Amino acid sequence: MFQLSEKGRSVRQMFDDISPRYDLLNRLLSFGIDQRWRRFAVSQLSVPKNGRVLDIATGTCDVALEVAEQSDPSVTIVGEDFTQGMLVHGQQKLNNSRHGSRIMLVNAPCEAIPHPAASFDAITIAFGIRNVVDRQGGLNEMFRVLKPGGRAVILEFSNPRSELFRKIYYFYFQKILPTIGGLISKRSAYQYLPDSVIEFPSQEEFSVMMGKAGFQRLQYCDLTFGISTVYVGDKPAA
Repeated sequence: MFQLSEKGRSVRQMFDDISPRYDLLNRLLSFGIDQRWRRFAVSQLSVPKNGRVLDIATGTCDVALEVAEQSDPSVTIVGEDFTQGMLVHGQQKLNNSRHGSRIMLVNAPCEAIPHPAASFDAITIAFGIRNVVDRQGGLNEMFRVLKPGGRAVILEFSNPRSELFRKIYYFYFQKILPTIGGLISKRSAYQYLPDSVIEFPSQEEFSVMMGKAGFQRLQYCDLTFGISTVYVGDKPAA
């Protein structure tokens, strides 16, 4: 049976603590354009009628709801997150959405997805893969539960390629954001999250990791000067 590492438990507790302010955190990290990024990421999917989509690290269900918005009403979505507090706030959104009945929430980590192999036509994860302690294990699990011919779309913060813009970005992340975050939530969380972005592998390195998991036809697209990146990988058809 899978057990979270000490670091994993620490990250889970942190997200539990900041769950009431999580949406605000995303707006601050992304300069307020994360919703546009999500719409673009979801548009890269191609989900058949009566298909099933798994949204990992669903958080407060923004991506799960966007999948519902962009897909046929027959499509069902499973939102999975290892943080109970996030799911509580996500369920509140679902209760107020016309798509809520199409989305089921599950409490589980990315490294141990509680579904049989080849269960889903598509998988999404937005701003979550960098918080998975065993990233390669998480990618392996995503590949396992994806149906042959299915697609995974991963949206994650990245490091701008422009040296000048990167310096400005890092200054905001490391100096300004923790100060703002400390006023509205836990300063330590607002320090950890920017640091986790800076430490995340390059686009090329992460694409290699997806390839090691078995994904093919790999591609990635930088958004907004490289503040975020959408990664796409397909599971070979049987």
